[in-house]
Amino acid sequence: KDGGKSQEPGVTGGIGYLSLKCNSLPTGQDSVSPIRTTHTGQVRGSLIHVKGFNVGVHTFLGIPFAKPPVGPLRFAAPEPPEPWSGVRDGTSHPAMCLQNVDAMNTEALNLGNKNLSLIPMSEDCLYLSIYAPAHACEGSNLPVMVWIHGGALVVGSASMYDGSILAAIENVLVVTVQYRLGVLGFFSTGDQHATGNWGYLDQVAALRWVQQNIAHFGGNPDRVTIFGESAGGTSVSSHVVSPMSQGLFHGAIMESGVALLPEMIHSFFMPLQLIANLSSCGQVESEALVSCLRGKSEQEMLTFSVIPGTIPAVVDGAFLPRHPQELLASADFQPVPSIIGVNNDEYGWVPMLLSTSTSSSIVPASSRTSSHHM
Repeated sequence: KDGGKSQEPGVTGGIGYLSLKCNSLPTGQDSVSPIRTTHTGQVRGSLIHVKGFNVGVHTFLGIPFAKPPVGPLRFAAPEPPEPWSGVRDGTSHPAMCLQNVDAMNTEALNLGNKNLSLIPMSEDCLYLSIYAPAHACEGSNLPVMVWIHGGALVVGSASMYDGSILAAIENVLVVTVQYRLGVLGFFSTGDQHATGNWGYLDQVAALRWVQQNIAHFGGNPDRVTIFGESAGGTSVSSHVVSPMSQGLFHGAIMESGVALLPEMIHSFFMPLQLIANLSSCGQVESEALVSCLRGKSEQEMLTFSVIPGTIPAVVDGAFLPRHPQELLASADFQPVPSIIGVNNDEYGWVPMLLSTSTSSSIVPASSRTSSHHM
């Protein structure tokens, strides 16, 4: 399985000392089937070539950074992944996190990646993928860029983005991560039974995994930049102000999204009673409601998780001990070098992909950057 990309032996040009060093590793470590070791086991990737560039890229897809968030781990903080024996296959994309794919024309949203429409959905979705220049190996100490996808915190996947071109052009390691979305990612009862922000905690777990393991792929854990667009930018901004994320990255890029957007952060989980009713769990105490929701199947979760708009993050007392505005202004805030901007035509193309009667309408340029943040 190679995601539709060709695999060709040999990497030439511009490699020098690093090429000799990597090629001195045991057979199979730097070939068309590179093998790398993580703290939970070995993983086998693929060698691809980026068109127009005389450099190969090693891809390692679907590496688990946490246990599957199912059963008692639904609406719970992520736990470290279980070790595995043998060599894990890292040549195919992982399942996407559960989301309402009917809300959008996903084939079009996949930005031309026709293979992506075949990727299944599952609650077992806490995986990351790594794109590394083929010359990279332990000791290369290349910069690392961790991409957090957008999608209003309700849709999206790591597989929507191919990091191979960025890795090849800029000589960096690119890591794309997945996190729980929608109700499964941000449901909160406002008390100890379900504090919320599960999707953000997944991102923290992924960043911790990077710190533990990225050196084995040729990355420098002391040169990690997190970046994301829209809800991904909001996620990045939230990590910048969160004390839980301090030390896990060293630079940040926020594209069309920050933690201070009113629709992306609330003091409490507003759709709580709506979800209680839609799920048929009823108006019960928090502990009983969480227990009821944990007993629902994936399909049942999908049927009542279709809530219009964004499922916001909350002030949970842990990841966000206070509102981001207060954290930003606090004396113990520790800034990191950051780039903050707005993408041209942000959201402007999305209405044309929506499965609604207005999908063919033209969106005025003046409203393209002020619409709902994706």
